[in-house]
Amino acid sequence: MNTRVFPCLVLLLLPAALPVQESRREIVNHAASPAEDAKANSESVPDVYAINGRFERIVTLRFKFDTDLLAGLQKMVRQEKIRHAVILAGAGSVRGYHIHQVSNRVFPSKNVYVKDPIAQADLIGMNGYVIDGKVHAHVTLATPERAFGGHLEPGTPVFTFAIVTVGVLNDGADLSRADDKTYR
Repeated sequence: MNTRVFPCLVLLLLPAALPVQESRREIVNHAASPAEDAKANSESVPDVYAINGRFERIVTLRFKFDTDLLAGLQKMVRQEKIRHAVILAGAGSVRGYHIHQVSNRVFPSKNVYVKDPIAQADLIGMNGYVIDGKVHAHVTLATPERAFGGHLEPGTPVFTFAIVTVGVLNDGADLSRADDKTYR
């Protein structure tokens, strides 16, 4: 091989050999309008209120290797015809992750999206809700160096397995405003 071509070949192939690293991007999460973000709390909305209901059934979901965790949850919510539910627990491991976390404390809110497609981690917890059929899941992940978590995003493939337990609420429990940041 020509000795002048070899260094050029190494430089061309080097980026493909480097591992993919964690990426972060921040996005402003606007409400319907800037006025909605700027509005003050309303006296007609209580500081805290109760949503009463009963578990209609408990569904335990088992995910196999390389299944996208969020896509699998969404598929089973549709298949099981789940409208409102509480995500009670989750355990297992993942081959990579994609989450988002809130990154500021004033409106409009901002989210930082954190993604590492090759970072294995244990799934040591999951909680959240299904609201009007929409999955709002939070995960806690751990590596030997740290524990971290956030809102589950597409791109979190299962490694060994994952188990998620969901408590399906009866029709009397209406969670439709539970995660509405403008209802204040």
